[in-house]
Amino acid sequence: MSMEEKRYDRVGEKLFHMVLDNGLSIYVAPKPDFQKSYAFFATNYGGMDMRFRLDGKWLDTPAGVAHFLEHKTFDTEEGNALQDLAANGASPNAFTSTSMTGYYFESTEKFEENLKILLSFVSIPYYTQESVDKEQGIIGQEIRMGDDEPDTQVFYGMLEGLYAHSPIQVNIAGTVDSIAQITADTLNLCHRAFYDPGNMVLCVAGDVDPERVAAIAEEVLPKKGHPPVERDHGEVEAPQAHKQTWEKVMAVATPIFQLGFKDIPPEKGNEWLKWELTGNLACEVLLGSSSPLYAQLYNGGLINESFSYGCEAYLGAAFLCAGGESRDPEAVRSAVLREAERICGEGIDEGLFQRLKKAAYGCMVRDLNSFENICVNQAMAYFSGYEYLTFPQCFEAVTKADVEECIRRVVTKERSTLAVVKPKEAIQ
Repeated sequence: MSMEEKRYDRVGEKLFHMVLDNGLSIYVAPKPDFQKSYAFFATNYGGMDMRFRLDGKWLDTPAGVAHFLEHKTFDTEEGNALQDLAANGASPNAFTSTSMTGYYFESTEKFEENLKILLSFVSIPYYTQESVDKEQGIIGQEIRMGDDEPDTQVFYGMLEGLYAHSPIQVNIAGTVDSIAQITADTLNLCHRAFYDPGNMVLCVAGDVDPERVAAIAEEVLPKKGHPPVERDHGEVEAPQAHKQTWEKVMAVATPIFQLGFKDIPPEKGNEWLKWELTGNLACEVLLGSSSPLYAQLYNGGLINESFSYGCEAYLGAAFLCAGGESRDPEAVRSAVLREAERICGEGIDEGLFQRLKKAAYGCMVRDLNSFENICVNQAMAYFSGYEYLTFPQCFEAVTKADVEECIRRVVTKERSTLAVVKPKEAIQ
């Protein structure tokens, strides 16, 4: 068994890559001078994947299954894999996002033994109806806590405003009612559909032998895999926002807002990477702490230290967003739209663009100091069809004109949704 070695001289990194006969892609970033190692085992399955075709039939599953499955996958016939990994000196955990579920651990010893545990419990389902019933109460409490969190509510409110059909607007955890419909059979069905080696990736960083990583995966995992199942994420979305405003009343002292701008989702591959890099730069130019608009909003008391921004892309959905506390969220939207219009007319200041681009590149390079960032970003890139460590070449090719075009295309009134959680006394 041999792995392909890929060198990325621009960032001084190298990766070993191999695809097993069962379809699993493995990436290993050797770090011989470090004591700790990190392993990330992920499936291309998240909160938005509720409708799919299996065995020739279209199936609709309740909201929250991917997240519920993540919780219960640590269960084994012998006990609980979290405890097994912790007993071996590892720090394990997992997360579910809109489009991915990942299981991971970090350890300074017994790496191979821990890797076998990770691969085994994720790939061998053990779900009992008794444990599912118990978990419904636990996750139900988690959902109710989220229902009381203004930041969670306003973010999903923004997505409800932007999208008419896309399942990204559905809370990853689901609702108390939706998770009540989940059974052990539901979990087994979704595990069979999505926890298949052909739909997964294993990313490792540390002082490890790439060949041994591949050999362990081949030993533990199923010998055969299947192509990813077909998914249905709803009708193709219109370019404009579904609704331009969304409001809710909650126990907050100051209004909390999320301002979203809907874009056309990128194609998988290098176009996806270019969209992410361009979108992030557009956010920095328009909204970043070094931008003229940020100073104007901050000095005018319209935003404070809670202000944040970013961009996200999924199958069938992509957007730029910004949010935080504001005494007048609508004034923030108006100011953002005016600044976008000014940039479209005058262009971005060349000096500002170069400074922001250099700073953004520095942040991406610093991310390579984290084993977690390397592994998680590599997995996300794999599922999106590009190579993570090619970002220097792609980023270098992003021009001022690309960023200006992104702002011109996306930051418009028609593509915007302003979601606001208002204090009770603010409503007449």
